[in-house]
Amino acid sequence: MPVAVEDIMRLLCSISEERKMKAAVKHSGRGALVTGAVAFVGGLVGGPPGLAVGGAVGGLLGAWMTSGQFKPVPQIIMELPPAEQQKLFNEATAIIRHLEWTDAVQLTMLVMGSEALQKQLLAMLANYVTKELRAEVQYDD
Repeated sequence: MPVAVEDIMRLLCSISEERKMKAAVKHSGRGALVTGAVAFVGGLVGGPPGLAVGGAVGGLLGAWMTSGQFKPVPQIIMELPPAEQQKLFNEATAIIRHLEWTDAVQLTMLVMGSEALQKQLLAMLANYVTKELRAEVQYDD
């Protein structure tokens, strides 16, 4: 039976939702831009001391802006473009290829009943989010 990408995405959403996986995509470029802009304005307004103060304030503001922007992994999965979903699909099907199922509900039940499969899929998903999306993964317990 052909496997639909949507079915695998739903499976990955179910697993990551159960483990309360979140990810924060790091926006270091935006933080650097804010830091530089505030330092520049500080330098214009206050000369060398203003540059130092502006750099410090800008650095703190940039760090604050880029921290704590965690989104649930299921939301991230569903927002992925089709090409990225296909990558995830290929990696997930390599893990579950030995299973026999008729629909997404049965597949989800089979995987949720196997701690080993859940761990493999979660590890694959965490690796994907970390490497491909350059995000930090967090689990809420």
